[in-house]
Amino acid sequence: MKNIKKYLSLAAILVLIVSACTKVADLPYYDKGQPVTLTASKTAVTATPADSVTPVIAFNWTDPNYKQDSLLYKFMLEIDSTGRNFTKKSIKIVTGAQTTSLTGRELNNILLNYGFALGTPYDLDIRVTSSYGNNNESYLSNVVKVRVTPYNDPSVLTTTASTVVCSIATQTQQANVFNWSKSFSGYSGNVTYTIQYDSAGKNFASIKQIVIGDNLYTKPLLQKELNETGLNCNIAGGAVGKVDYRIKAVTAQGAISYSNTVSITITTYAMKLYLVGGSSPAGWTPAAATPLMPDTRFPGTFFTYAYLNSGGGGIKFLTENTDWNTPTQTIFGDANGSGTSGTITSAGGGNNINVAADGVYRITVDLSNSKYFLQTGGIGAVGLVGAFQGWSPSTAIKMSNFAPNRFLQITNMTTNDEFKFHDGDAWDNSANNLSRWYDVNASNAIIINGTGAGNNFKWAGATGPVRAIFDYGDVNNPQWSLTPATEMRVVGDGIQGVPDWNPGASPQMTYAGNGVWTLTLTLVAGKDIKFLAGNDWGAFDYEDNSGGSTATGTPRKIKWEGGNNFKTPTTTGSYTISLNEYTQTVTIN
Repeated sequence: MKNIKKYLSLAAILVLIVSACTKVADLPYYDKGQPVTLTASKTAVTATPADSVTPVIAFNWTDPNYKQDSLLYKFMLEIDSTGRNFTKKSIKIVTGAQTTSLTGRELNNILLNYGFALGTPYDLDIRVTSSYGNNNESYLSNVVKVRVTPYNDPSVLTTTASTVVCSIATQTQQANVFNWSKSFSGYSGNVTYTIQYDSAGKNFASIKQIVIGDNLYTKPLLQKELNETGLNCNIAGGAVGKVDYRIKAVTAQGAISYSNTVSITITTYAMKLYLVGGSSPAGWTPAAATPLMPDTRFPGTFFTYAYLNSGGGGIKFLTENTDWNTPTQTIFGDANGSGTSGTITSAGGGNNINVAADGVYRITVDLSNSKYFLQTGGIGAVGLVGAFQGWSPSTAIKMSNFAPNRFLQITNMTTNDEFKFHDGDAWDNSANNLSRWYDVNASNAIIINGTGAGNNFKWAGATGPVRAIFDYGDVNNPQWSLTPATEMRVVGDGIQGVPDWNPGASPQMTYAGNGVWTLTLTLVAGKDIKFLAGNDWGAFDYEDNSGGSTATGTPRKIKWEGGNNFKTPTTTGSYTISLNEYTQTVTIN
């Protein structure tokens, strides 16, 4: 009986084994499938921004005949530039479908990430890799070629204000805000943005710009900043004009896009500045204020050269050389009393700016950054650098200052020596140093370095002493001159024993150095004389600037721009004349 049960159990196990083997044999067989054949709806695509969200090309491929639910099939549309063998391919994955398409923006961004230039056609290789859903049995299709042209996908620029009235009094208030949308939406790299501007209607022929940075989409401008854009577009101070603005966008690969143009009508404020104060040549009288010159290299920056004294109570700056209470008057002073360099402010007129020591100063005001600088010593004066003494500004011959923005120096030069007028102690025009050097342009006008094509000054006369003059007394008409300084004669009808008004027969003065000429002679009372730096008319000469004074022992002011003769003393007699070119005075004792 036990044996019968034993055999029955063994038979049952065999039945189970046979049954199990039968089920394994009935599993379906999955074929390896086959490569698909790819086709494209177009061989060339030239899309536009209007096609950004619209399919511009479709792709279809045949059935790979995998033994699996077709909804699980996996396809990868691979795209690369022709000739690279898909080493930098872009991929779009499709599951369970035998077709796909690309919008204008999808296709455009693929091209931009390759660094392709806008508007230039490029050939692309496109293929499909098919596989089971688990990536098994992967096959490559045929390759189709499509020529595609990347298009401009620009920002849209807006401004919060289309009309702005700027003034110095409100220069730190916000004028407007520029906002713009992202350029090349969907592009994966950095995009650098810049605001470009030019006079309205000039189609950006003379571009000025404000650099913004990467992936930034807004820029507020203060009135002083917007005012600068107007001045840079030749809208005169106090006038009304229109400026066009746009956004320039540049991808990391160099594709460039320009936005729409927006215009702003700007009323600018006059960029004029005057120096006053008890420490200045003008005192506290606005009508006598010393004008500052605009430094055209740095909008909003002004400068002047003047002698300042430490005991006068300081200085301030005005926008008008009229009454203190003129409605358009803005007064600038120190924001915190820091002294020689600091922050300038118009709030309450600011504090007086202190002058630490007597001397000739280079005075610089930077309204754009609300800064001022008082610099003296080797930096304050205009100097001469060139062939006759070397080109190092640190060893420049410092010229003698006798009035605001006016310098004169007598120095030896050799024929054809070249030189520059220079201030500062280095070849450095950075924001902190603001050194300036001056050239002469093709019209023989003096220009600040960096403002135009200029050349060195050149002495073409004979070797010997030369009188060099730097004259910015009229900030709108700077002057310079080079004349021989080998002699100085007293001419006129007031010299006893000398022919009247005969330069060649007139007595010569003796040069004592430091700009001083002397001569002792007999002067006839009630007559006229003048000083001539040569033996004939046409040479450099000095006239009276004292109003016809006949005083003796007191320096009289002189000038070289033309004018009346000097009057001799009221009594005939022997007198010693001392002419000082550096102080621009003449004294008769």
